[in-house]
Amino acid sequence: MNFWKNLFKTEKGPTKGEALFFKLFELFVVIFVLKYAWQWGPYIQQIGEVVLPLGIAQYIDVSFMFEHNISLFSAALISLFTIMGFLRIFPKYSYLIALGLFHLHYVSRFSLGEISHGSNFIGMSLLALGLGLFFFGDKPVQYRRFIMGFIFFFFGLGYTSAAVSKLIGTGLIWPSGEHLWLWIAERSVDVASAKGQFTPNMIQEWIMDYRFLGTLSLIFGLLAEFFGFLFWFEKTRPYIATALIMMHFGVYLTMSIMFDVYIYELLIIGYPWAKLIDRYLNFEENPFLRKTYRWSMKIS
Repeated sequence: MNFWKNLFKTEKGPTKGEALFFKLFELFVVIFVLKYAWQWGPYIQQIGEVVLPLGIAQYIDVSFMFEHNISLFSAALISLFTIMGFLRIFPKYSYLIALGLFHLHYVSRFSLGEISHGSNFIGMSLLALGLGLFFFGDKPVQYRRFIMGFIFFFFGLGYTSAAVSKLIGTGLIWPSGEHLWLWIAERSVDVASAKGQFTPNMIQEWIMDYRFLGTLSLIFGLLAEFFGFLFWFEKTRPYIATALIMMHFGVYLTMSIMFDVYIYELLIIGYPWAKLIDRYLNFEENPFLRKTYRWSMKIS
């Protein structure tokens, strides 16, 4: 089917730009997995009990993670297996083991009644890496294509599902400006609790003064999410990535909530960087690029 050929590039030949881009993307995922592992590890030791069981915590008691520095040991294991996966040591299982531990880390960290969405893209990317190497570990071209296609499909599906969920839950009145007024007011309580005060920015003041601006803002965000499925197609991917990045910046300006990792990853996967590398960078004449490419091939 043309859809699957478009998503996984099954009819295109491999290029050096594609291989180098993939390794840089993989490095990005690894860096943020390590960041979250060590950011959450010490915090978990301060938790006393599970208030909101998430994921696997609905089936097992994860309170053992709160004592005896077990979460720090878990962070070390996540780091070890993630780096092993990147270096292709025990490649069939390293990322999958890291993923299981990362999920345990996540449900332990967010067991107090708050749920983080900021790390979801990284978790999904780690899942893609694990599955790709498990099924196609001895075929670099195939696992690269599978991993990126997997990410394109589920990121697009995730955004579109978010829009459909809003419409199912609230209906066509979801993008009403009054709703944004309410959310800004609720967010002001969170900010004031954390910082001692809340001062609305210029965009928030405009929205509170002019209802139609809030409505337009929400309509744009809803449409950007609804058309997330355009991520499945190479020709439309840069355009929907740009719209979604703008949507996330809109959330920051109106709600003071920054999904920075979402923006970073959209910037990386939403644009044809591999093509640009092949077109404008000469691997034969540039020693640094030549060495970087050879290094990436050694650990592919």
